[in-house]
Amino acid sequence: MKQQIVLDIHDRPSPVKWLALSIQHLFAMFGATILVPFLVGLSPAVALVSSGVGTLAFLLITRGQVPAYLGSSFAFIAPIISAKATLGPEQAMVGCFLAGLVYGIVALVIKGTGINWVMKLLPPIVVGPVIIVIGLGLANKAVSMAMNDADGNYSSQYLLVALVTLAITVICSVYFKNIISLIPIFIGIVGGYLFAYTQGLVSLKEVKEAPFIAVPDFYIPFVSYTPSISLGIILVMVPVAVVTLSEHIGHLLVLNKIVDRNYIEKPGLHRTVLGDGVATMLAGLMGGPPNTTYGENIGVLAITRVFSVFVLGGAAVIAILFGFSGKVTALISSVPSPVMGGVSILLFGIIAASGLRMMVDGQVDLGDKRNLVIASIILVLGVGGAHLELSEQVQIDGMALATIVGIILNLVLPKSKEPEAVTSEVEEVQENQKIS
Repeated sequence: MKQQIVLDIHDRPSPVKWLALSIQHLFAMFGATILVPFLVGLSPAVALVSSGVGTLAFLLITRGQVPAYLGSSFAFIAPIISAKATLGPEQAMVGCFLAGLVYGIVALVIKGTGINWVMKLLPPIVVGPVIIVIGLGLANKAVSMAMNDADGNYSSQYLLVALVTLAITVICSVYFKNIISLIPIFIGIVGGYLFAYTQGLVSLKEVKEAPFIAVPDFYIPFVSYTPSISLGIILVMVPVAVVTLSEHIGHLLVLNKIVDRNYIEKPGLHRTVLGDGVATMLAGLMGGPPNTTYGENIGVLAITRVFSVFVLGGAAVIAILFGFSGKVTALISSVPSPVMGGVSILLFGIIAASGLRMMVDGQVDLGDKRNLVIASIILVLGVGGAHLELSEQVQIDGMALATIVGIILNLVLPKSKEPEAVTSEVEEVQENQKIS
């Protein structure tokens, strides 16, 4: 028997209920959203603001028909770090904007030609291993934060704090149900933070001195820097944007089931992709990481049966307000690195495992030599850190190179048998739905 909807798409709850539900949705995204800027050296306050603004833009572009909250994308962590190190922070932000622009271009193509070409270009045998690379490629950073101090030396105290944080996160994820199981990262950070405080690793001086209201450190083109587009940043960021498109489609198909609507048809995949792209472009213009749809948000929708876009919009507004709070920003900045390292160990592992799950759900047969070759090459190139230097300033790093090579191999290697449909939902879309 299908669960009854508590609040449908356009239902408006009472002010008190609206506030409670909005905070609940935000907390499901909060930990992951601030973790990305923490890892890449961007402002968590800007990330919160860009996440909120991006979500509001997404809701507007999709005509208030798709209940989704957009948060910081983990897929772009390694590319942003690489871009900042080799090309500078200005180019990294230009790259974030270009990633969103790719979404916009793809949205126009989807509107004109449909979805089939996307599924052929990005099947599970390509996207799955690339997602595994994203997770495993970040593993070293997670472990380093968990056990090394600020000078890079091994610290048993740091490791203890990381393990306690990890334990809290795992317990919340495995042993609890309902909402608690959907915000393990947030609870893990809070629990780890409190334990780190008992270990003398937390200083609240800056939190006490911070003003209640403060403008975030926005990094705006033509104000903070003069933007320019280079081949190097295109090669670093664009391939990853292509892969995250598949993730977007996957989330939308799951959302179709939960809400019992066909978002591929109405408002149309082109609108949801465009909304995601505009959110990412806005983030790049502010100095934040690219945005994306989140599985945690979908999980909250499935459990609460609250599909109201007014609640999602409320979560976005609260995120923006948090971003303009000096106290909240200072509190986030005071979180010790082993706490973030602890939650990252689980989070990055989950990302890698989700790539494996995508291959299983897509019924990828690794007994097929073609599939085995594609997956193997993507994994070794990506995890091994292979890169292609085109010049002193232009290089394609491991993840981007693995993505490009995987797409090419999938297109040129002969298929030994007819591939099975990615999922029954995609098959239905390809055969019966016309993208409007």
